[in-house]
Amino acid sequence: MERVPVLIVGGGGAGLAASIYLSQMRVEHLLVSALPTTSLLPKAHEINQRAMEILGDLGIVDQVIAAGTPPEQMSHTAFYAGFAGHPSAGRKLWKMECWGGGGADPDWTMASPFIASNLPQLHLEPIMKDRAEELAPGRIRFGHKVTDLSQDADGVTATIEDTSTGERYEVLADYVVAADAGRTVGALVGVSLEGDRDLAQEVSVHMSVDLSAYCEDPEVLIRWIFLPHDPSALCVLVPMGPTKWSGESEDWVYHTNYEMGDERAFNDEAVIEDMRFRLGVGDIPIAIHMISRWTLGGLVADKYQVGRVFVVGDAAHRHPPTGGLGLNSALHDVQNLCWKIALVLRGDAEPSLLSTYHDERRPINARNVQRSVENSFQYIVTVFELGLGETGETVEEKWARVERFLSDAPEDAAERARVARVMAAHSMEFREHDVEYGYEHASSAIVPDGSTSRRDPDFHLFTAEARPGHPLPHAWVESPSGVRQSTLDLVPLDRFVLIAGEEGHGWINAAMTLAGEGLPIDALRIGHLDGDLLDPRLRWQRVRGFSRSGAVLVRPDRCVAWRSEKESNAALPELLGVWNSLMQKKVAHQ
Repeated sequence: MERVPVLIVGGGGAGLAASIYLSQMRVEHLLVSALPTTSLLPKAHEINQRAMEILGDLGIVDQVIAAGTPPEQMSHTAFYAGFAGHPSAGRKLWKMECWGGGGADPDWTMASPFIASNLPQLHLEPIMKDRAEELAPGRIRFGHKVTDLSQDADGVTATIEDTSTGERYEVLADYVVAADAGRTVGALVGVSLEGDRDLAQEVSVHMSVDLSAYCEDPEVLIRWIFLPHDPSALCVLVPMGPTKWSGESEDWVYHTNYEMGDERAFNDEAVIEDMRFRLGVGDIPIAIHMISRWTLGGLVADKYQVGRVFVVGDAAHRHPPTGGLGLNSALHDVQNLCWKIALVLRGDAEPSLLSTYHDERRPINARNVQRSVENSFQYIVTVFELGLGETGETVEEKWARVERFLSDAPEDAAERARVARVMAAHSMEFREHDVEYGYEHASSAIVPDGSTSRRDPDFHLFTAEARPGHPLPHAWVESPSGVRQSTLDLVPLDRFVLIAGEEGHGWINAAMTLAGEGLPIDALRIGHLDGDLLDPRLRWQRVRGFSRSGAVLVRPDRCVAWRSEKESNAALPELLGVWNSLMQKKVAHQ
């Protein structure tokens, strides 16, 4: 029997991220994956700013940026009437800036040191696997599946089979991180996925094909194609690179939907025939890599922790792809969980801290899943608002309707304005900045300060604030010698940091005293004219929410855990009380 502090089950994005995080926190672990290698499917591809920050933590963000879509080729999404094969096909109904416009939107550049990127999991996961193996050589085992699992007071015992030899062995772990998409571990420990299943039958085709003759708009990443000539009404084309993007991409993924129970969806030849007809591309050469089937749904696990077992990623939540929240949410799960496991294993926190993972992540993921479902249904609304659903009109009449959308005639002005309103509603998917950053953790690992959240109920407008439960705002700060860094860079992966105002010397002294007694806390002052770091643009002062003598305590996942508006006459006992509350462990000042 092997003995490890942490066993990770699953070698996708969430599992590999957990391995890298734990390695960097010096936590011994073993990762096993039943699959022989990383994903063969493109799967998720859009990586939002918050997730890019996490990839920065993992030490791979530069590789991802180099391999991913250039910002100028993913600044927009667009909606078209048909793709090819008809005189009006390929005409653009609407173009929308997305995910910060490739760095053009100042709201996005103010929110993070990174802009959003785009790299399919097919190409992202090998980068992550190389990094995980670099940090934990011999501890990343693909082709090893969990066949049984039990837990008791001593830990979790997993039976694992080497699928290449049939050999079985046991691993005893203090904790298990289940990142296996719910294939095995969740069922073994009694986790159930709740929500809407089988909302639609979807088919995805990963292929190599030259579509450059049909694609203009080099700034467009995702092409949404409404189909007046086909009952399916809509299909989607997404470039997959790997060396060229937008219309010149070598590889593509085509997504479409079928009626539930339609047998054509399960016949490869029929799917390809339908794809050629829907796109109108005739018999152009197409090399099919893989055809995958999946059903649209939105599911959330009923519990994220069962004893010593934690579910992350697709094992905890499953999203429609609209909004790109699946992989991004999975990375946030891992970031939230790993530092807690590390501090518990070191004795800095009580095991009860781990229950805050469920308390914090489940509500946020439930919201993200709901947003993904709403984003998907917005396309159904759009199809019928455009009159392209089952209206009883002929194909010719539907194409004539499209011509009215695009007409410059005065009598069509009202119809053009109506269509613009319909299409503009998709900003719920492509400008949901507050979904990404506006979440609020609520658990015993947060000390509220009585302030009121300024969150946008429609999720579009993100307002940065250093409020307990919110992510630490990004601001560029400088050392006295002029070296610039983000406030996000001030937070170690497995230590807290106290950030005080210019006059917050009492908080600094208290934090340094506790650090000298062995608590994992760093401390520094930030001010416009005075401090360990300077705030030349006054950005930090605008978002910090405390006076020159106040402070915030930030967790390793860059979530604000506590805030004091001003100095305290009893800074040391107050800060120690906060620490004991957060870590759920009684520590006395020596």
